[in-house]
Amino acid sequence: MLAIANPAAAQTAVEDIVSRLHSGESFCLVITPDGTRKGHSHWKSGFYRIARETGMPIVLCYIDRNTMTSGLGPTLELTGNVGADMDRIREFYADKSGFAPENRIEPRLREE
Repeated sequence: MLAIANPAAAQTAVEDIVSRLHSGESFCLVITPDGTRKGHSHWKSGFYRIARETGMPIVLCYIDRNTMTSGLGPTLELTGNVGADMDRIREFYADKSGFAPENRIEPRLREE
């Protein structure tokens, strides 16, 4: 389990995960979305960097508070066009609501 306390540690965590995947280590990586805490204006980009640097797709998933449902969404192969890739992610999450809807952050990366 990785506990990331500061931005420098986040960069190290991404590098560690990419290195482990490139070495052939097999594991399941689940990254929870932002929106559980206040004070953010964008999503963190670690998931995007990991997927791009390893060539792995991402699978969108959700737990929707309003409908009391959960599930898996599409599997996305990222193109490297950050805006277009994030448009697809925004479209999927447009009608989903998390546990604390007041803390929702529009799916947007700082790089956009």
